[in-house]
Amino acid sequence: MAHHVAVPPGLTQDELDELRQFVTEFHTYGVGSGQCSSVLAQRMNAPLRTVWSIARRFDKPQTYKHFIKSCEVGNNFRMTVGCTRDMNVISGLPVATSTERLDILDDDRHITGFSITGGEHRLRNYRSVTTVHEVERDMKIWTVVFESYVVDVPDGNTEEDTRLFVDTVVRLNLQKLASIAEGIACDDDGKSRGD
Repeated sequence: MAHHVAVPPGLTQDELDELRQFVTEFHTYGVGSGQCSSVLAQRMNAPLRTVWSIARRFDKPQTYKHFIKSCEVGNNFRMTVGCTRDMNVISGLPVATSTERLDILDDDRHITGFSITGGEHRLRNYRSVTTVHEVERDMKIWTVVFESYVVDVPDGNTEEDTRLFVDTVVRLNLQKLASIAEGIACDDDGKSRGD
């Protein structure tokens, strides 16, 4: 299935081509009738370990995800596949609450993903995968994050409307993740130089 993959700002076509195998392996869905899917990417001037340390925190999505008022996990929470989180979303969106399940967390390959299992929202059968990749070119190293999803198109909406809404939220989240990771990397670089 062909995704709507546009080369993101700051990422060249060559870099996207170099990473396309990961898009094929981790970000390809069997999209049924009445569903839509997309994959987005964000280049980050921060080490993979820094980006991954933020992206992997299923229990702390509000660190980089916009629109989250609060996130609650159980008292004996352990971040393992199958654990859940309950989120309250800020008003003004077609989402009030969302219960989500961690579907994958692979610290070796830097892959995480979740599905929405309940709550007050219109995103039925939503599943998402995020992967974090290191890129090295011309003696420079940076990180690229891909996030993809598949979701049912709500009644009364078009596939294009649904994709536009979800893409916008995912893009904003990836931009905030980049901003936070780059800020940490800049702080760490200053400390290592003794600034």
